[in-house]
Amino acid sequence: MLLVFDIGNTQIKMGVFKEEKLVASWRMTTGATKTSDEYGIDIRMLLECEGLHAHDFEQVVISSVVPHVMHSFCNAIRRYIQKEPLVIGPGIKTGVCIKTENPKEVGADLIADVAAACEIYGFPCLIVDFGTATKYEVINEKGEFVAAVFSPGIGIAADALCSRAAQLPMIEIKKPASILNANTVECMQAGLVYGYIGQVEYIVEQIKKEMGLPDLKVIATGGFSKIFAQELSCIDQYDAALTLKGLQIIAKRNIKRASRKSRK
Repeated sequence: MLLVFDIGNTQIKMGVFKEEKLVASWRMTTGATKTSDEYGIDIRMLLECEGLHAHDFEQVVISSVVPHVMHSFCNAIRRYIQKEPLVIGPGIKTGVCIKTENPKEVGADLIADVAAACEIYGFPCLIVDFGTATKYEVINEKGEFVAAVFSPGIGIAADALCSRAAQLPMIEIKKPASILNANTVECMQAGLVYGYIGQVEYIVEQIKKEMGLPDLKVIATGGFSKIFAQELSCIDQYDAALTLKGLQIIAKRNIKRASRKSRK
């Protein structure tokens, strides 16, 4: 079996694959001050709740956009899972062709998204990843990652609204029944969610126009994608586990590469 982690600024997504099937997944809070023991114990406890143990795993793969947690996290994998993790970065065979101005700037999570989208859904396509930031990842007709658009995620927008306006409370991010409301919480929810729907629809429309691809397939993923998947007319496919699936695909490519090297 394969154990994969996608470490984001807010959450860590963790998944277990048996062959090519995702059989279990969890989310943990990303902790900047957590020790390797804290990460290791959390991981072991989650696995044991599903009857899984360290010796069940042949490989561990990690993508991360949070460099300062990697020392503790990788040590946790070494000590508690007893595997040397494969970390997505330079020298790793991903199968993703990056045609941006500086390919080294492309985050490991984006690379995993693109690997999965190309293999599972084909190309050209557009991935909208609703995370701490909302990322629009553009893949052209050749399967090349050519551009991206980044905007503040809806969680950041909600935090900014309540922290910068003294009389506005913290709210749950959900869509109210109407855009017109008579209480403060639903007024805030309406502005956030309906406003974000309009933002996403407009950005997707502009990407399609500039790419000259009016029928560009749009795939939604990420922590907040469930809120929007049914609300956005521009979304063709919802896949909450796209990044984890991309890590499984990359792991498979590197196993094949390692086996070819060993035969030589």
